[in-house]
Amino acid sequence: MFASRFAPSPSGYLHRGHAFSALTAFKAAREAQGRFILRIEDIDTERCRQEFEAAIFEDLAWLGLEWEQPVRRQSDHLADYQAALERLRADGLVYRCFKTRREILDEIARAPHGPETPYRGARLAPDEEARMLETGAPFAWRLSLEAARARLGPAWDALSFTEEGAGPNGEHGLIGARPETAGDVILARKGLGVAYHLAVVVDDALQGITHVVRGQDLFEAAHIQRLLQALLGLPTPTYRHHRLLVGPDGKRFAKRDRAETLREIRARGVSAAALRNELGF
Repeated sequence: MFASRFAPSPSGYLHRGHAFSALTAFKAAREAQGRFILRIEDIDTERCRQEFEAAIFEDLAWLGLEWEQPVRRQSDHLADYQAALERLRADGLVYRCFKTRREILDEIARAPHGPETPYRGARLAPDEEARMLETGAPFAWRLSLEAARARLGPAWDALSFTEEGAGPNGEHGLIGARPETAGDVILARKGLGVAYHLAVVVDDALQGITHVVRGQDLFEAAHIQRLLQALLGLPTPTYRHHRLLVGPDGKRFAKRDRAETLREIRARGVSAAALRNELGF
């Protein structure tokens, strides 16, 4: 059965862009007589707050959306992500990276193509890694693209996903996955649990998501997520990336730019019907 999801992070209040994405996924589910799922992606414990989560429920209900219960909160399911990470560790597909953000940026800057070069690290020698662990140095678990390519063999070149919407450059149809463009991405950090890419592919599989409906800003994420699905033996959903809403200044709505929130729109006396009409719903 068709299943789509809206998966916001409770790190701020929702704005028009979030409303457009949620309504797009909700409409897709309704038209397919399928399931619409709300997921709370709250693994960023430093930025996520309970008041923002409560506001998400309030805003979406005001918009007229309905979703399945119970709502999955990532913070309640860390064991699922740890199990996936352990599988990758057992297969030799991840390694501990002790480099700081500054060290990595400096290393990328020295690369032949400069800032456009995706980071590719390497495992430390066993004795050096043991020494770093003894000091308590922080580290991140990174996916080794080199090991992943060796593991998949010829299947690496056949990795693909279906795009029913459009990528930023009009990409549509069967898309050849290019996970190498992301470099050795972080899958987890010491003491901070899972990172975005691993949590998303595990959640989508466990919740039976058949169609990932989301903004074009996440199109590139599909490439590395397709690789993780292959390595973990998880199903690959169909992707449907939609356009991004922009304001009068031509910039897309974003929390960091303090875009007008749905609660602020509501406080101005704008009805949910009026906002839905403005957004094309």
